[in-house]
Formats: sequence, C-alpha cells, structure tokens
Amino acid sequence: MNRGPTAEVVGPRYLFRVIICLSARHTIVALALASMAVSIAGCTSSSADDGTDSSPTDAVSGATSAAAVTAASAAVSPTTASTTASAQIPLPPIAAQADYQLGGAYTPPSGVRIVSRDSSASPVHGIYNICYINAFQAQPDATDWWRQQHPGLLLHGTDGALVIDQDWSEALLDVSNDAKRAELATVEYGWIDSCAGKGFQAIEADNLDSYTRSDGLLTADENAAFATLLAARAHHDGMAIAQKNSTDLLPRHGQIGFDFAVAEQCGVYGECDGYAAAYADHVLDVEYTDAGLAAACKGWSGRISIVERDLEVSAQGTDGYVYKTC
Repeated sequence: MNRGPTAEVVGPRYLFRVIICLSARHTIVALALASMAVSIAGCTSSSADDGTDSSPTDAVSGATSAAAVTAASAAVSPTTASTTASAQIPLPPIAAQADYQLGGAYTPPSGVRIVSRDSSASPVHGIYNICYINAFQAQPDATDWWRQQHPGLLLHGTDGALVIDQDWSEALLDVSNDAKRAELATVEYGWIDSCAGKGFQAIEADNLDSYTRSDGLLTADENAAFATLLAARAHHDGMAIAQKNSTDLLPRHGQIGFDFAVAEQCGVYGECDGYAAAYADHVLDVEYTDAGLAAACKGWSGRISIVERDLEVSAQGTDGYVYKTC
C-alpha cells in the first residue's frame, strides 16, 4: 500500500483459487460454483527449509481441483458474520514477537509467535499465521488473466486506460458497485477458503486504500463495502481478518468486521496509538527503517508487535534481508 512520497511498502503479492459465495443483509444470494484456482506470485515462495511442506510456485500456476461449495454453506450475512463470528475466532497474541515473510517463506527466527505469509505459502505449526492476499489491486503479471477472466473488474479511467498504482505497477480492481463487488467476491472467497483450508488463522487483505489512487473513481465507502464481504467470509471460515493500514477507516472497523490491524510504519507516521486504541493492542506494526523501528519501540514496545523488515521483505539468506525487533 502506498504512503505518499516516502512510501515504503510491501512489494510481493499473490492471488489464489476461486470459489463463490455472497449474501447481503436483507437478501441472501448464494451461488454454487466449482472452485478454480489461479495462483499468481510476484516472487519466489517458500523454500525447503521454511518449516512447512510448501514448494515454490510459478508466476502463474495451473488450475487445481477443489470441491464446489453448496448454496446453503455459501450463504453468509456480512452483518451476522462480522458481529458474531469475531467473538469466536482466535486473535494474534498481544505484543508477541512477529515476522513478515511476504517475500518468501523461511523458518521463523527463534521466539517468533506471529508470522504473515503470502497465500501461496503454508502456515507454520504452533504459531499464529496470517495469510496475505492482494484484495484491491492486481499483480503486474496477473493483468492478462484479469483481462481474460474478469475484464470488467479492472478499473478504467475516463480515457479507457487502466488505472495503475504507479509505485507497484498494479492495476486497481473495480469495486464501484454491488455487481462488481459480487463478481470480485467470487474470486477472493476462494483465496480466503484456501487460506483456511491450509490452517491459517487470519487474513491480511492489502490495498484497502486503493480508492486514494483511483483518480476519484472509487470511494472509501465502496472499498469498505467490499472489505465487509471479505470479513464476513473470513469469519465464516473461522478466521480473523486484519485492517491493513488506512487510518481513515478506523472509525468503521467494527462495522466492517476487522479484528486486528497490520500497520506499516505506524511508528514513522505517528499512527500506532490509533490502531492500538481501536484494536485493544492487537496490532502488528511493520517498519522499514531503523528510525521507524526506534520510534515504534520508544512508544509501543511491550504494547504491540513490532518488527523491522527490508522493503522487499526478502527471504532469510538472500541479499538485502533485514529482520530486527525492539
């Protein structure tokens, strides 16, 4: 996600398989489709010594088989799921040592109790695992797939060109109306279901703030509406879901259904207090500079989880790898 001129954000993102389910507050619309999978990775995934059984994935993998969801099991009310399921799902431990492994899975450092990995990886036994999905933007190498499979879900400007996040060369996904959000949900529910099937405890849905890069074509309300659907699905699958950045949506976190926060550079931007207050200290802060780590640790060590990673969140043993804690 972008943070302005000094943006320092996570690059690698991943996409997964497709199942369908949608319901609205007053009218439940349930569709049963066979699950089809598209796994799209921006960089190499887990390695043989990552503590899991996962193997590296290609940039675009072939379809994998999965059972179809029935209409009965697929029908989930966002309102109900967000308000009742969240009381039954596990939250990350407060102020626990964490790692942020989006650039490639590896055996977590000693003492780590929380790890976030891309959705192509597998969870680590015995700790709290967060599954990353790029919910509001498309991977650069996935653009053709979106054009072929869901052309109407790519956001186009008034000139007909794709609206692009210039920092990461990612096309924005169009969540501007109910129909588009419903179609996009048919894709992303499958990713969430896959994370749950692997044993992850939570979802991290990135680029919640894509409307700030949409040239006025998307609104905070529209992104919040789609996030509400994702929260409902995560809760339906027994998982928590994190608010990823976007402090302007903190007042709506309960309405949307977010359970905790993954905040990038809240130490740098002085935002840790807002997240900590909203989520009762269930916050994972990821810093990308020593100065950011120092600021976060000075104000919040022992209150929230804090980790410094290199900007590319490189795998351990590769060039540029950085891992520091308070």
